[in-house]
Amino acid sequence: MLLLILFVGILSIAPLARLGYAALIPDGGFDAARILRTLAGGRVIDATLNTIWISVSATALATVIGTAAALLAGLTDMRARTLWVFGFVLPLMIPPQVTALAWLQAFSPASPLLGPLGLSLTPGTRHPLYSAGGIVFLLGLYNAPLVFLSVRASLYRLPAPLIEAARSAGARPLPVTRDIVLPLIRGGIFAGAALAFVSSIGNFGIQAMLGIPARVPTLITLIYRQMNSYGPSALNDMALLALLLAGLTVMGMAVTAWLGKRGDQRVDNSSRPPRLSLGAWRAPVTLLAWGYLALCLILPLTALLGSALVRGYGQPLNAETITFQNFANALFRHEGIRDAFLTSLWLTLAAVAVLIPVSVALGYVLSWRRGWLARGLMLASELAYALPGIIIGVAMILFFLRPLPLIGTGLYGTVWVILAAYLSNFLALTLRPILGGYAQIDRVLDEAAQLTGASLFARLRDIALPGLAPSVMASAVLVFMTAINEIQVSVLLVTSRAQTIGPMIIFLEEAGSSTLAAAVGCLMVALVLILMLASLIFGRRLPPGVLPWRD
Repeated sequence: MLLLILFVGILSIAPLARLGYAALIPDGGFDAARILRTLAGGRVIDATLNTIWISVSATALATVIGTAAALLAGLTDMRARTLWVFGFVLPLMIPPQVTALAWLQAFSPASPLLGPLGLSLTPGTRHPLYSAGGIVFLLGLYNAPLVFLSVRASLYRLPAPLIEAARSAGARPLPVTRDIVLPLIRGGIFAGAALAFVSSIGNFGIQAMLGIPARVPTLITLIYRQMNSYGPSALNDMALLALLLAGLTVMGMAVTAWLGKRGDQRVDNSSRPPRLSLGAWRAPVTLLAWGYLALCLILPLTALLGSALVRGYGQPLNAETITFQNFANALFRHEGIRDAFLTSLWLTLAAVAVLIPVSVALGYVLSWRRGWLARGLMLASELAYALPGIIIGVAMILFFLRPLPLIGTGLYGTVWVILAAYLSNFLALTLRPILGGYAQIDRVLDEAAQLTGASLFARLRDIALPGLAPSVMASAVLVFMTAINEIQVSVLLVTSRAQTIGPMIIFLEEAGSSTLAAAVGCLMVALVLILMLASLIFGRRLPPGVLPWRD
């Protein structure tokens, strides 16, 4: 228990406390004039207003799309639902900077896909995604799977007798959905909206790729640009902006939680609801659903691949211009990309190796022990994951910048501070599947072993781990897929001595190497797709809902 407290305290609580101290009491005293002067600046006000309305608008769009998709896949008899769900959830696992780059390539005047068809923009035309509306659009599409997963989980708990009674009374699918289904899944809708809001407000990849060229500042890009311009000397102001961003995040989550809890939505005799027949609308609805995937997934990814296969940006894709040189450079010849990937790989493997045993031990405490200490550990681990990753980055810079006790030096500028950020940010992600695994293990087995004198480690080894093995594997896959291409946490922590692959696309795009950036993006997508397909091999052995792309 002491080791768990130290782990969570040092990596989650202490850095966030240091962030709050630097923001509010930078010189040992509370200076209200400084806080007001910083927050009342024109750039900060513009960035704050943009952050609020972009995040709220993107959340609304994601909620509409995600709820409609969940109703379609969870309640109707649409054909090929499992494959469609896989395709709908796939964008959630693709790094946001890759998503932004794919959409930019798809609709640019030099689009290798739309150009030969005569559908691309006229050269010199402003790209429509370089705008606040473009940011809202991409954030809404990117976060729709989050709402989908939350609403789909609520649909599985719907009471079948209510729907069957309505159908027996002659109610058609639309009134059943409007009058019975939607009121009962309101909590799931607002829970998904909360997830979409947190993701939107902290999504650095899309906001940076679209907002910085379009000169649409948000708080997250303002923090990034200040760090690039002033370095650690601006940390106190960055801490204040990060605290403001954290406050907006918590407020958004609180509002959606309050809306979701209004009214009593408890039901009895819940069972899997019957599927509603689409009848004559089955073929058109199925066609429309697959058309959505073709437009929002296949089109941008195909354009990204096309950009990676030409010799130079803006060239048409044909037999004369096609080349694999960009992929060869990304894999073998570009030293910076290779080093960044190897650094990301070993950081990810190290994070998995540390977080899995910690989560097994912490899951034991949270599942089979009660009290304020267990609740505090749970809250601390969830808080570091819920806050935007860039806030964790600022907190880690502040906490590890000064010389540490015993070692006498700071960790900022090294890979170790990135590893610390990964351990803090991904602890909750590792913990969730393991908690689901503990829920399927009978506590009586542990109690019986304890009565016979078995130690805690013996009980974890012989009772918990065999039952947790599938959940542990799922946790490892989820953390690996999330961390290997991560950008939100590490973008402020990378230096010339410690580069990761996630921010590399932004750096390459800023340097004008668009075709090389496209090749790196394609390799990232291929890695994610391989891992997701591999997870399906052992997915049948996992507890329900552990992998988001499976029921």
